[in-house]
Amino acid sequence: MLETQRLDPSTQYLPPSSELPDSDDIPVDNEDQNWIPNVLLILLKSMWGDLPGATLRERHDWFFGVDMGIYHTTGKNVRVPVVPDGFLSLGVISRKNNKSRRSYVLWEEDNIPPILTLEVVSWTPGGEYDDKKAIYAKLGVLYYVIYNPEFWRRDGHQPLEIYKLVNNSYQLQIGEPFWMPEIGLGIGRCPEIFTDSLEEVLSWFDDKGDRYLRSEEKAIQAQQRADQAVEDVSQAEQKAAQAQAKADRLLAKLQELGIDTSDLD
Repeated sequence: MLETQRLDPSTQYLPPSSELPDSDDIPVDNEDQNWIPNVLLILLKSMWGDLPGATLRERHDWFFGVDMGIYHTTGKNVRVPVVPDGFLSLGVISRKNNKSRRSYVLWEEDNIPPILTLEVVSWTPGGEYDDKKAIYAKLGVLYYVIYNPEFWRRDGHQPLEIYKLVNNSYQLQIGEPFWMPEIGLGIGRCPEIFTDSLEEVLSWFDDKGDRYLRSEEKAIQAQQRADQAVEDVSQAEQKAAQAQAKADRLLAKLQELGIDTSDLD
């Protein structure tokens, strides 16, 4: 992985996060730029123990930022952040001093860059395939995900492209969902139901290619299993009642014929 280049603190002032804006203050022109990474964040919370019914072991060494500025020392000005739509960092404290981050400042994070960044392409191109790719490579971001469900034909790319940093340059990976062993998760597209509508989103997957479910989905599945169990019991009771009624009718018929049925009771 490409190491993050660091400016010499003795030659340039590195401001604390309290002096830095939260982001670049550029509004998004597509709600998916906020929606898609938030779906991934909520799912991570339900998987890694921050929400009830965690799927995986609880862990506190990760942070997922949404539309948050990443301040770094590899550009011309340390006060100018790069702002991915979403990013995941591992090996960092989930909450610094038990507070939420305003931004992700590399020199306050032991110079640990995100292991994954996500860009959702909108109507206005944002340099996802060139400028930002170069920045993330320079930062040493291992995986770079570009999700472009609406404008991929316009841009001459695929709807979902996953790049891995190999020998200091990004190489397009093949397969979906794509398994990332360094993270212990796969990522890919899937349809999900939100407020009675079916929408395509990005989701996390296990090493078998099975999608991790949100807490609400797990609750719905549990209720469906409970309802099915009640239905199964009801059907079993109906079949038992029908069998008993059939046996009673047979017994009555034998008695009408004068057959001794005392041994059948």
